[in-house]
Amino acid sequence: MADYTQYHALGQGVVDPNDPNRNNVPGQQQYAPSYGAPGPYGAQPQQSPPAMGGPPPPSGAGYGISQHQNLQGGFAQPGADAGLAAQMGGMNLGDGQSTIRKKKKDRHAYHTVEPTGSSQAFNGMGPPGSNPNQFIPTAAPGQSGVPAFGGQFGSPQGTPQMMNTSQFPTPGAPGDFGSGNGSADASAPISTTGPSKVSLDAMPSVPVSRDSVQPYFLKNVYPTFERHVPPPATVSFVAFDQGNASPKYARLSLNNIPATSDGLQATGLPLGLLLQPLAPLHAGEAEIPVLDFGDSGPPRCRRCRAYINPFMMFRSGGNKFVCNLCTHPNDTPPEYFCATSPQGVRVDRDQRPELHRGTVEFVVPKEYWTREPVGLRWLFLIDVSQESYNKGFLETFCDGILAALYGGEDQEKDENGEPKRRVPEGAKVGFVTYDKDIHFYNMHPGLDQPQMLIMPDLEDPFLPLGEGLFVDPYESKSIISSLLTRLPEMFSDVKNPEPALLATLNAALAALEKTGGKIVCSCSALPTWGPGRLFMRDDGNHPGGELDKKLYTTEHPAWKKVAEKMAAGGIGADFFLAAPSGGYLDIATIGHVAATTGGETFYYPNFIAPRDGPKLSAEISHTVTRETGFQALMKVRCSNGLQVSAYHGNFVQHTFGADLEIGVIDADKALAVSFSYDGKLDSKLDAHFQSALLYTTASGQRRVRCSNIIASVSETSKEAGMREQGIRACMKFVDQDAVIALLAKEAGTKLATTSSNLKDIRNWLAERTIDVMSCYRKHSAQQHPAGELVMPEKLKEFCMYMLGLTKCRAFKGGVENSDRRVHEMRMVRSMGALELSLYLYPRIIPVHNLQPEEGFADAETGHLKMPPSIRASFSRIEAGGVYLVDNGQQCLLWFHSQTSPNLVADLFGEDKDSLKSLDAYTSSMPVLETHLNAQVRNIIEFLKTMRGSKGLTIQLARQGIDGAEFEFARMLVEDRNNEAQNYVDWLVHVHRGVQLELSGQRKKESETDLNTLSNFTGLRPTMW
Repeated sequence: MADYTQYHALGQGVVDPNDPNRNNVPGQQQYAPSYGAPGPYGAQPQQSPPAMGGPPPPSGAGYGISQHQNLQGGFAQPGADAGLAAQMGGMNLGDGQSTIRKKKKDRHAYHTVEPTGSSQAFNGMGPPGSNPNQFIPTAAPGQSGVPAFGGQFGSPQGTPQMMNTSQFPTPGAPGDFGSGNGSADASAPISTTGPSKVSLDAMPSVPVSRDSVQPYFLKNVYPTFERHVPPPATVSFVAFDQGNASPKYARLSLNNIPATSDGLQATGLPLGLLLQPLAPLHAGEAEIPVLDFGDSGPPRCRRCRAYINPFMMFRSGGNKFVCNLCTHPNDTPPEYFCATSPQGVRVDRDQRPELHRGTVEFVVPKEYWTREPVGLRWLFLIDVSQESYNKGFLETFCDGILAALYGGEDQEKDENGEPKRRVPEGAKVGFVTYDKDIHFYNMHPGLDQPQMLIMPDLEDPFLPLGEGLFVDPYESKSIISSLLTRLPEMFSDVKNPEPALLATLNAALAALEKTGGKIVCSCSALPTWGPGRLFMRDDGNHPGGELDKKLYTTEHPAWKKVAEKMAAGGIGADFFLAAPSGGYLDIATIGHVAATTGGETFYYPNFIAPRDGPKLSAEISHTVTRETGFQALMKVRCSNGLQVSAYHGNFVQHTFGADLEIGVIDADKALAVSFSYDGKLDSKLDAHFQSALLYTTASGQRRVRCSNIIASVSETSKEAGMREQGIRACMKFVDQDAVIALLAKEAGTKLATTSSNLKDIRNWLAERTIDVMSCYRKHSAQQHPAGELVMPEKLKEFCMYMLGLTKCRAFKGGVENSDRRVHEMRMVRSMGALELSLYLYPRIIPVHNLQPEEGFADAETGHLKMPPSIRASFSRIEAGGVYLVDNGQQCLLWFHSQTSPNLVADLFGEDKDSLKSLDAYTSSMPVLETHLNAQVRNIIEFLKTMRGSKGLTIQLARQGIDGAEFEFARMLVEDRNNEAQNYVDWLVHVHRGVQLELSGQRKKESETDLNTLSNFTGLRPTMW
């Protein structure tokens, strides 16, 4: 739906062309803007729809729209206008009589939508008598209602105690397995023939699934061992590490794993881990313990080289420890020996973090070094070409670096009142500028002003200075500040339009070769000068939206070579790319360097300095201050019976089974690991996973960050009578965010490295969705009517997220410029669960009807009281409304064309009384005395804490005025847009696929290709 007018003509709040007197909105009665009437903002008293099934707010809470509605079952009652019924044929607005089905089947939430009456609102609550929420247990922890991994971890403090030598006993029957888990299925009746009479309210709602869980986690911590399914990734929670790693570091797609590979196939789900090894801590979480075992290093298993962890068992009075991954009995090193209690638990267990914490760091001795570790070297490469100067990009970038290193006016102070260091001790910075020459700067603190050395030889650049390129940013503060403030005027007269980027990267490589480090590079024009010059590869002519496969990656051998050399040398690069008025930058080639070395690309498709400056500055600050490690190697180990089948993310892997080489890794980067079976798991034991990241910290210490994950195993072998129950038990402990992240990253890898085109990828995603739903249906405990799409309790929103994935810029159909497509595909491959969840389904918060207490701290918990978010559909948008839309990449403030002037003045100041009077380049809220302004600023500050690597600044999208309105339309993922169906039609499509699968008529695509690949998975070296 590229044409925006068509978008409005779906009966969504616009004048009906056939009857100009009628003006209707689904779910609302007719409205007429009424300013000047009595009420707080000149509005007639209004009732806004109840928030998630709660009572309606008091009258007079809104801005300037009269809206008398009879709220019944979450829908407005259509008045006497009988023609409305015809117009809303598919919207299921009938005669307004609520038909609610009284008879509930056991443990199922039914949303029965009759074509005659309005539906009962699906408000995320289970049936009466069941648990209000899947994440809030009915039984207290430790009672029989809660499935526990093993009987031996029963200590009241919550630290796992080894009580019983027969490692983990089998969990009970699935009956008591799910008793803490609310209802088992969610089903929505969907007819696959004829016009769909399904209303959106019957469909599982992503906003409700996020908002309904949050209040519980504001008052309770998440114990990583007692609870099995982590909360949704977008929920703010405090994790208490009980020996199983926090979901912030590692999420397992199935927390109860089938014992056999055909059991896994029977669930249709991928088995894998989503790892974010350096994820930031939440306030209130314990720091990760750093342990030093001296020259001997941490104790490890002799056979599989796993690190010591809480799940290793000590035998023979403590003389031997049995590896939990490969079951090899090892001798305990004498310096690590400690007596054990009669139950086999070490006496010093609670004093040793590595034996009771899931994530720890080991300081490692010299044999783990490839070279002497030093502090992180930051090298800023600044593009000073003509385009960069004209756009204001150069000035903004220099200001951003200053703010990143020294903070703005509001910088934090340490206990002595000195400004707090934003770069750790031992880290150093250096500066290089480039256009068609390369300019190095000597910043030695003894100098009065920086010295500039120009390197004209681009073919074979060498390093013109030994000392003084890298300096401590606090010793040379005055010199650095003077250089960065003078750079824009120094190059205002030198007008070189063409940058030589590859030569500059080679020079940077020479500068960092000995130590490793991090490059932060700006570029604002296609680098068409010097060796490795690039040209316009993309002519914009893509039939059917399909890009030529070579546009997804670089064809240039010199760029590939520099990327590989950088990764091998422990160097990574972040790029800040500003396209000249949306022009072509060949991100496929430039970004290849960032993607290979573990860095990141920040892309501003149409950089406008006054609007995007604050965002650029926030992102540079975030890049420099987030936790960053370099020269990293990563390895994931798993239990006997499983093997790693693939890694997805940004890294270099030379041969299958080798360690992943990562130039730099930071707090926002995540990668996915998928597993396959090379045997059978023992259902009497648990499955264990351990990820180990060997890296150098920014302060120059070589460490291993180790995370341990545990999952129970269900018996699913062919002959077992428990097979069906085992498969159902596995489906009960699915982590939806991990499943979606695994599939998204795998789709990115497929697109980048195989011959699949976009259409193949979208078909593959649809097939996987149908597989999961049909597998669940096949193994469901109860019989369901054929017209119902039955969804697993833990995967209710799965279909919506998969629809979001087919609509995102990386995989959508239709025309999309290659830079943005490739950029977003790489981004999907490296983002964590929180960022991905928001990217696929944005948060939409209505600002015009906030309750007075929302947007302020809650007296009871002290946390900010957030307003409920709404579904991403235009049918939910009210006339005269203002909405904050955040998808983790950009944040839009959308204004309806009939927004009340009072509301605009409350948000932006008395002088702004109409939408036209607002500055189009506004990027933040002004600080005003009004209640509403404070609420919105607080909400924006909270959203800043709940996102990935991108800065949050607002961008205005005023209906009928700003181009960003098209972006807003794209983000309404439940509607028909982005060359894909709307939510209801997509569910009908999935349901049709499920029915064909159940009747045995479904033809699967590409089955033959998969079988040939699976033959190679067993070929891994024995000693890896």
